[in-house]
Amino acid sequence: MKPSYSVMANHLGSSAVRDILKLTQGSDVISLAGGLPGEDLFPVEAVREAYSRVLSGSSSVLQYGLTEGYLPLRERLSSRLARQGIQASPDNLLLTTGSQQSIDLLCRMLIDPGDTVLVESPTYLAALQVLGSYRANIVAVESDNDGMLPDDLERKLTAHRPKLLYAVPTFGNPTGATWSEERRKAALELCRRSDTLILEDNPYGEIAFPGGERSQLPSLKALDDASAGDTVLYTGTFSKIVAPALRTGWITGGRELIATLARAKQAADLHSSTIDQRALAELLSFFDLESHIALISREYASRTKALSAALHSAGWAGASFEEPQGGMFLWLMLDPSINTTRLLPLALDRGVAFVPGEVFYPGQPKLNAMRLNFTHTPPKQLPLAVERLGEAIEEWNSLAGTPAL
Repeated sequence: MKPSYSVMANHLGSSAVRDILKLTQGSDVISLAGGLPGEDLFPVEAVREAYSRVLSGSSSVLQYGLTEGYLPLRERLSSRLARQGIQASPDNLLLTTGSQQSIDLLCRMLIDPGDTVLVESPTYLAALQVLGSYRANIVAVESDNDGMLPDDLERKLTAHRPKLLYAVPTFGNPTGATWSEERRKAALELCRRSDTLILEDNPYGEIAFPGGERSQLPSLKALDDASAGDTVLYTGTFSKIVAPALRTGWITGGRELIATLARAKQAADLHSSTIDQRALAELLSFFDLESHIALISREYASRTKALSAALHSAGWAGASFEEPQGGMFLWLMLDPSINTTRLLPLALDRGVAFVPGEVFYPGQPKLNAMRLNFTHTPPKQLPLAVERLGEAIEEWNSLAGTPAL
């Protein structure tokens, strides 16, 4: 029997990143594709100890929990956010199954088919997937390495009266770029004036490389709270700073809206994993998370430099990139004659994977862009990955203009 799918199902595309990950599993392909943290840096022993402690206690650890999330974890998270200038009481925090669920719940509660959402160009692929599934009218705002261009943002706020602006302003995905403080304040003021909510997605913001000029900029949410505003919703996750498998994220914002999202979460999954939340709360009671974040930041900075050095040494004609100051991604532009979507099969044949840039654009894409992840691959393999990518580019150039391409 063939199912009769809903309109939403028919608008839900597959993730290019996940599809590429399937192709690289169990192979000798060096993958610079997935947004994966370095497994060698996971705090395995501390996590093991945390689970051991909670499982040796009351059997209630295996019971249903609150939709809003385990209160002691919300209390610890509230204290961490306060040190970052974000006012989020435990009662105003909703724990979610990764920050990805925050995006989905918010869209479920706000977006009707045809409602406009403004995004950066390029922007996070999975956010585009969610927005597309709710049939939002996705409008790209012109952006550069400093963030959204205020003039274009103002024009599009006036022309479209959007329900929401979605952005990753700190060490963004896919570009690794960080908005300047001036652009943050401009976007916040323009959205406040037009009564447009901002969803600030900040999974990478704490992974700030030592010495980066933009490593200590205030979040949009902190700027909003400082002016007693209620314009920004803020979502984050423990996936990048502890481990993705814990699947624990959060969202905070206006109290009424967070309560509405909690009702949506009740309908979705009742609550996120109780045992994972309990283990995280226990972990934070004895594990020095701040020192761990400093450790992974230093290591990822080293891997960034290894990748950047290899790319500079390669010296491909027409190639350019900005070295990121934090996060997990480097955005590489190749010569305009190269289509990275069509380059990918050649690269896979050579034993290296990346994500073609066009999947990150809501509108007209740049076909010569690619996203490279530098956090998962061991540093010693990064030069080899670039060498293999160079071989694929050489093959592309040799085949240019032939029917094979």
